[in-house]
Amino acid sequence: MVEWYRRKPLEEEHLILDAKNKTIILPADLRGRVVFSEQDSSLQLSDLIEGDRGEYWCVVLGSPDYIDDDNYISKCQIPNAYSSAPRLPEESVTSLCFPRWLQHVGCRGGGGGRMECSWKTVLLLVCASLGVQYTAIRTLRDSLSGPCHGGVYHCQSRQPKDSRWRALCDDSMLPMEMSAAASRRHILLFTTTRSGSSFTGQLFNQHPGIFYVFEPLYHVQQAFTNSSSRLRRALDRRALLGAYRDLLLNLYTCDLRFLENYIHPEPQEHITGSFFRRSSSRALCSNPVCPEGGEGASGGQPDETWCPKKCGALNLTLASMACLSRGHVAIKTVRVPEVGDLRTLTEDPRLDLRIVHLVRDPRAILASRMMAFSEQFRAWKIWNATGRKPRYVDLSQITSTCRDMAESAETGLQRPAWLRGRYLLVRYEDLALNPAEKARELYKFVGLEMDENVRLWIAQNTNNSVPSTSEWNYKYSTTRDSKATAESWRLRLGFDIVRTLQTLCNDTLSLLGYRVVHSVADLRNMSNSLVEPRTFQTLL
Repeated sequence: MVEWYRRKPLEEEHLILDAKNKTIILPADLRGRVVFSEQDSSLQLSDLIEGDRGEYWCVVLGSPDYIDDDNYISKCQIPNAYSSAPRLPEESVTSLCFPRWLQHVGCRGGGGGRMECSWKTVLLLVCASLGVQYTAIRTLRDSLSGPCHGGVYHCQSRQPKDSRWRALCDDSMLPMEMSAAASRRHILLFTTTRSGSSFTGQLFNQHPGIFYVFEPLYHVQQAFTNSSSRLRRALDRRALLGAYRDLLLNLYTCDLRFLENYIHPEPQEHITGSFFRRSSSRALCSNPVCPEGGEGASGGQPDETWCPKKCGALNLTLASMACLSRGHVAIKTVRVPEVGDLRTLTEDPRLDLRIVHLVRDPRAILASRMMAFSEQFRAWKIWNATGRKPRYVDLSQITSTCRDMAESAETGLQRPAWLRGRYLLVRYEDLALNPAEKARELYKFVGLEMDENVRLWIAQNTNNSVPSTSEWNYKYSTTRDSKATAESWRLRLGFDIVRTLQTLCNDTLSLLGYRVVHSVADLRNMSNSLVEPRTFQTLL
């Protein structure tokens, strides 16, 4: 049974359902996107907007009783603007409109705010919605499987003409770990800027069974930042975090086309040349996404432009298929402030999320930011060079970094039920001093075997003592003498700045096991490490 509800009685008006555009044209002044869900076979409205008269609408399938006004919203379960309901390709459904005669046989308002519909309306709505849902779900399933019958696991005997699609149907490309969907791991490298995340991310990027994406939330942040001033004022932290979570969920389920909502300029036919830091992902710079990528994707990147030059624009459909062909997905982000902001993802039954919380000495973070972002930290650099603190030095950013780092670590180490078994705290200094050992711990935590490619990459990229000559390499290079760089900030940062940071971040330093210094001599004495031996228990 299908019933329409609203806060006020409904008058006789024309209803039009446009399934192709996933919209429903309502009789009043309210429009929302129609979402078809395969899981619960329901027809819902998302991206709901409040009309001028303050009225809401909802479509419910299979509801035997009327819903009164008081319980309307909770029982209808209206999704918010960042709901994770699956999207459909535009070509997956066809247009469906109610004929003109429905003007006189539609739903009427009854007493007490209830709605009463004629049997013709009910029958038409049921048949139409079920038919459209069946067509949409079937088309969506076929579109995701591409030329491979039965998904990416089994392929048709016929060979696709395009070599890139043919490569996706090559059983030799499918890792053993994809034997069951339940074995998929969803890994999040959760950290802050200049904490060694580019280096750490490569430990997952080098695994042939992991689809690694470098900082995809950049596109969301840019889209929000570039919005009109009126829109920016209306957006708050919750809205941005909701968009972050929504994108992460879609990427973990290999829907890279969802990024088209945020990439600028807008991709044409699912192809873009503006994918942020594409060169940092082996999967996006190698076969089948890039047949010309070859070995370049597995070695050190000379600069950020090599992959687009070699591979051309990124086909997001091919990228989605490549994601499905790998057993696991790993994403690196520095844009989520606290681990508590990820709770809904850890509780989502579709994901097996493992959060690697990478932390670093805040004093080292600041020193690295000053080197990498000279313009933004000009006042800090003046302070460091002269020993005099300028009036306009902004202390709020590093203070927020310390606060967020400490709150996330405290949350993780307290072992809440929603994070148990899904959180691992890793200090960058420990990883830099013992990369092979710590890499094994990371892979044990996520439940995977460390591939030989990862071991080889560690051996080749952690003993390089040649200094970088380019700004790009300093910012993003993952080739370095990791032991020497772990505490090298002590030779670059002035004691006055260090003392100020120790005051601002004292609790964070203590919690994470970083010693404070009390003199210039202590600061420069490299024979005494400021990293205390500390074991952070993996949650079981």
